[in-house]
Amino acid sequence: MEAPSPTTAPEPADAELLRRARGDPAAFRALYDRYAERVHRYHLRRCGDPHAAQDLTAETFARAWIARTRFRDRAGGSAGPWLFGIARNVLSASVRSRRLERAACERLGLRDRLDRGPARAVPEDSWLDGADELLDGLPPGQADAVRLHVIDDLDYDDAAERLETTPQAVRARVSRGLRALRLRHDDGGAR
Repeated sequence: MEAPSPTTAPEPADAELLRRARGDPAAFRALYDRYAERVHRYHLRRCGDPHAAQDLTAETFARAWIARTRFRDRAGGSAGPWLFGIARNVLSASVRSRRLERAACERLGLRDRLDRGPARAVPEDSWLDGADELLDGLPPGQADAVRLHVIDDLDYDDAAERLETTPQAVRARVSRGLRALRLRHDDGGAR
């Protein structure tokens, strides 16, 4: 009789990692390992400067670490939309202030690490071109609903008012949009 083959436990969902990360930094590291390359590519496509992209990525994850206890699972276990929403906000804040946003890194005592590299780029408006590409491919109604509810953190009533529809319609659009993003992520097609 053959010995049973060892089975490996499935990897925990992002939401589970964030729940565990409240008391276990290794769980957050696992989430970082899943997303760091994609978040870095997102920032690099925006700014074109590898060092600035590293700083923006560090700030994205520093903010995610600080906000990990406030994470709300709105994407069926995926933290992708939440992380890319943070990345978009970091990028926007940097462009608005014309300096790389580092508040969360400073709060965590990481500034010295960031300052060791070469001189940094000055954020430009062009960095925001295509910043919503995470939502590319979604129907406009879904993309707008996901942007307002998940990325901009508006409640369903406020998002409905902006979209001139009902909160129920926004819920449906967010649900469909997040399902499509989750399927894209599960297929390895996250951009």
